[in-house]
Amino acid sequence: MAVEPTGIPVLILKEGTQRTAGRDALRANIMAARAVAEMIKTTFGPKGMDKMLVDALGDVTITNDGATIMDKAEIQHPAAKMLVQVAKSQDSEVGDGTKRAVVFSGELLKNAEELLAKNIHPTLIIAGYRRAMEEALNLLYQLSEPISIDDEESLKKIAKTSLTSKAVHDAREYFAEMAVKAVKQIVELRGDKYYVDLDNIQIIKKYGGALLDSMLVYGIVLDKEVVHPGMPRRVSEAKIALLDAPLEIEKPEIDAEIRINDPSQLKAFLQQEEEILMKLVDKIVEIGANVVITQKGIDEVAQHFLAKKGILAVRRVKRSDLEKLERATGGRIVSNIDDLKPEDLGYAKLVEERKIGEDKMVFVEGCKNPRAVSIVIRGGLERLVDEAERSMRDALSAVADAIKDGRVVPGGGAIEIELAKHIRKLATRVGGKEQLAIEAFAKALEGLVVTLIENAGLDPVDMIMKLRAAHEKEGGKHIGVNVFTGDIDDMYKNGVIEPVSVVANAIKAGTEASTIILRIDDLIAASKLEKGAEAGKKPGEEEKKEED
Repeated sequence: MAVEPTGIPVLILKEGTQRTAGRDALRANIMAARAVAEMIKTTFGPKGMDKMLVDALGDVTITNDGATIMDKAEIQHPAAKMLVQVAKSQDSEVGDGTKRAVVFSGELLKNAEELLAKNIHPTLIIAGYRRAMEEALNLLYQLSEPISIDDEESLKKIAKTSLTSKAVHDAREYFAEMAVKAVKQIVELRGDKYYVDLDNIQIIKKYGGALLDSMLVYGIVLDKEVVHPGMPRRVSEAKIALLDAPLEIEKPEIDAEIRINDPSQLKAFLQQEEEILMKLVDKIVEIGANVVITQKGIDEVAQHFLAKKGILAVRRVKRSDLEKLERATGGRIVSNIDDLKPEDLGYAKLVEERKIGEDKMVFVEGCKNPRAVSIVIRGGLERLVDEAERSMRDALSAVADAIKDGRVVPGGGAIEIELAKHIRKLATRVGGKEQLAIEAFAKALEGLVVTLIENAGLDPVDMIMKLRAAHEKEGGKHIGVNVFTGDIDDMYKNGVIEPVSVVANAIKAGTEASTIILRIDDLIAASKLEKGAEAGKKPGEEEKKEED
């Protein structure tokens, strides 16, 4: 609403619209975003706690995975939603470090609030933050160390660092080994760079057993049964036909009518159908296939013929699984059975139906050089299996990032303290009010380490002082917090290392989210729609109908 010089109010916004402007809007947005960051804070680090999330249907999720918490928490505030997007972008970009990005964004906003109270303009704070971010990213790559794809021990340490804060902590050695083997199996060299597509690692969850019963399969596991009881349940030296074609008589596209006058015609008609199916099966046998896996259906008559020939068949397999089988077995998906040739067949040492938990599954394993693999995750508790899957995805992402980057940095807060030290030096060179914003950025980096220390139940003031002193000394840049001994230690010697892109992306995403929030000085919220209006009706329309 605006007021004319004559004193007559002029309505600009729709009735019911709420508007918050200036510092009030900024304060409200910062408060909402910080509340989300505070919620995530307690889950950060190896000693972080878990969250229990209950949805509208009563389904329970117990996790400390940042992306999952942000996704399932159903946050409503528009500014707080930006931190949800930060977590999602971090998860889709590098697959790990979501909590770091959100907590860092919260720390930047907390420090910005203190600067705003000193009457420093938001644009000055934003300029300082951006300058500090660029400096931090440049330094990050300078401080990182190279890593080779053949250095399995270091890759295992990266996976273990990712898994240390998860529920699978006790089985982290085993899970880390599986993660490294799986990623190394599917990695591709394109030009002079390594490329990893984690979609080529299939993860299957099966409740029952223990975490250590989880296994890596050099092939693909199909959540399907063998279609006919007369078929073999185990085929060694399997030659696999991968089909995108049905083994059944397809119905015509247009309605057709067949007039049959006597029983012999009906018999001939059915016999003809049988012959067509028999020809299809004969073609499969002729080229030497002893396993058939198809995306489409298999007719009961065709099942009978396949069983007689001793062929194991699986039907209605997902397209994505069929493509993984193509990569794993070296076969080729064929859309027309008449085009099937012996060179189109895939190979696996063993194809076997096994019972895992309550379900029967078909294992296609022992492929020569599989470009797709499977990980079967077991656990004695359904919630634990879900969390183990999330943990494994984070570990796979961390290993994949390290291979793609080829560079790593120390964990345990070592890299943050080192970056903060260098950024404080930059602040003194810049001077002016921008110096305060750059110092606030350095303080936010240290805020991540403070969170790590607090979650381990240690004294933050004492530990930060010890860390700063250690980093001032020659060769102290790898010193971080050992949350298990409660003292400072060399993170490289302890095997606590992280891919450089996880840290870089968290700094970028956290800074961008906080600067967007700091730029907002007006919040205009439209009035809520009534139930009738939501369904495309005018208010009061529903009541009229009821009266009629």
